[in-house]
Formats: sequence, structure tokens, C-alpha cells
Amino acid sequence: MRDGAAAAAGLAVGLGAADSAQASMAKNKIRSYNPEMEYRPLGKTGISVSAVCLGGHWKRVDKMVPGVFVGKGWLGADLDMEGFVKNRRDVVTRCIEKGINYIDACTWQEVVTYSRALKGRRDKMYLGFSWYQEEMRKPSFRTSKALLGTLDKGFREAKLEYVDVWRITMLSQSGRHTEAEVDEMMDALEKARKQGKVRFTGLSSHDRTHIKWMIEKYPETVQVVCTPYTAKTKELPKDSVFETMRKYNVGFFGIKPFASNSLFKGDSSPDSPAAEQDDKLARMAIRYILGNPAMTAPIPGMINTHQVDNMAQAVKERRELDKAEARELEAAMDEAWAKLPANYQWLKNWEYV
Repeated sequence: MRDGAAAAAGLAVGLGAADSAQASMAKNKIRSYNPEMEYRPLGKTGISVSAVCLGGHWKRVDKMVPGVFVGKGWLGADLDMEGFVKNRRDVVTRCIEKGINYIDACTWQEVVTYSRALKGRRDKMYLGFSWYQEEMRKPSFRTSKALLGTLDKGFREAKLEYVDVWRITMLSQSGRHTEAEVDEMMDALEKARKQGKVRFTGLSSHDRTHIKWMIEKYPETVQVVCTPYTAKTKELPKDSVFETMRKYNVGFFGIKPFASNSLFKGDSSPDSPAAEQDDKLARMAIRYILGNPAMTAPIPGMINTHQVDNMAQAVKERRELDKAEARELEAAMDEAWAKLPANYQWLKNWEYV
């Protein structure tokens, strides 16, 4: 009996050590692993990404780098301005430090900028690629050959050797694409993956019915989807696109988590009188969004290291909002809905999904 007990104890220790070793190996496979960050499987890709990731947009970065917007809007940023280059590199650095390990770049400006910011540390973060200016939104780029040409062009201009996720940007109402056009797009994604240029494939669309159809028709190709999800979004009890995502194990990045900044009271300036309140609203929104198990990660754009810290803090806070927080967030989102700019009124269609 004594010998049997000793053997059992030894086996338990051995199994414990094996479990610990396996856990350590799993952590080693996660880029920029930080024990204070939560990680979630990106669908069927086999990789894990942080519960909050870095969206490519820098819509209010002029609050940090005055004069950076030399063209029309935020895409008119001077990509070579010293202050802008430093700002983007600093934000990426803080993401790495906090364990945030995916960047979603969806314009040529973003692809070039974040490729520069990752120079010398490409292995620290996963990079999503979309060159939307020369993808499915333009009629001349709706063939497999043209799309593969866009990918190669992006590699040359951004000095990339590969990307982790190529998620092609489609028309917002992607159901307007013909089935033949979708076949061409899927062919391009598959060829790029077989050629070793991209590791995983997917798409961006705002058309829920069409997303569901594409997941069901091309289950091996649609590994990742980017689509809106705000702090007002609620999943329908049946026939929801998220039900399909769970069924087919599709990774899901949620765009527009703050309703294109309409959630906030201030202008995102560090010295804004509303900064503390806006930080709280941002954290509550992320906590709410992460409550949907179909969600992999929301991908807010961030303009300074403080915002990165705030997002990392949101992941650490309890997931479920208490009654007072829920009322506060609901009131803030009602106000956000009321002040949505004309070009974002479509977000209201993302309340019941």
C-alpha cells in the first residue's frame, strides 16, 4: 500500500509537470505573450491572438501629431513625418509590451506604416493585410490575377515577405458581387496560401447574409471575417451570422467597436476634460463586446500608448457589466447613435445581428 501510494504520488507529480510543460509550450507559441493579457483561438487557424487587437485606423492621431493630415482626412497623413513615424512605432511597442499581438492593416497607408513600425520585430505580432484601394471594391480588381497582383505590389512597397492574414475588403454590401466574382476572390486567397505568401485567409464585409453564405460555401477558405460589432450590438436568438461563425469555427475581428468614435464625449486629446470618462466608456464597451463567445477580438484604432494601456486594462476587468454600468453604457450608445455622421448611419443596422 505504501509503495502504491508513493507510485501514485510520483505519477501525479509527473502528470503535473507534463501539464506545466504543455502550458509553457502553448505560451511560447503565442506571439508577445503576457500573462496579464487574455488570448483567444483565431478560429481554425491554430494561432491565438490577444482579446483586444490593434485596428489600423488612426483617425484622431492629429491630436498627438499636429499637422500630420496634409491631405483630405486621416488617410491623407504624411507617412514620413517624424512625429507620425514615432507615434506609430511607440503604439506598436506598447502593444507588444502589453501582449497585444495582432495588427489589422486594411489600406495601403496602413500596410506601409505598420510594416515600417514592425521592422526588426516582425515575429512579435501577427499582421493582417488588405490593400482595399486595389481589391474587390474596384471593378478592375475582381479577378484572381488582379488580386494576386495587388498582394505582390503590397509586398514590394511595404517590403514584406509574407502576411499572417490576407482578408480581402469587399463591397460593404458584398452581396452585390456576382458569384463568379466571389469565386475569383476565393481562388486568389487559396493560391496565395498555397504559394506560402499568406498563412490564413478571409474577408471583410458588412453584409451579414452574404457573409453567412460565403462561410457555408467556402468553409476552408473563409477562416477569418472582419465585420462591425459595437457596444449596442445584440445577437439574435436564432439565424444569427455569429451562430454560423461558431459552427464553422471562423475567427472574428470586430470593427467599429466605438461607433467610429461617436461613443466618446471628447476629441481624444490627452488633456481633454472628458478623457477620464471616455476611457471608462471605452473599457465598458470592450467588456460588453467580449461577452459574445463568437468574438475573437475587437480591433480599435489607438492613437497613443495611454489608449493601449486602457484597452489592456479593459481585458483584465470583470467581463459582465453591473446594472449601473450597463445603464451608463446604454445611455452613451443611445447618444452615439443620435450623433452618428451621415456616412455612418448604416451602423444602426448592426444593433440586432
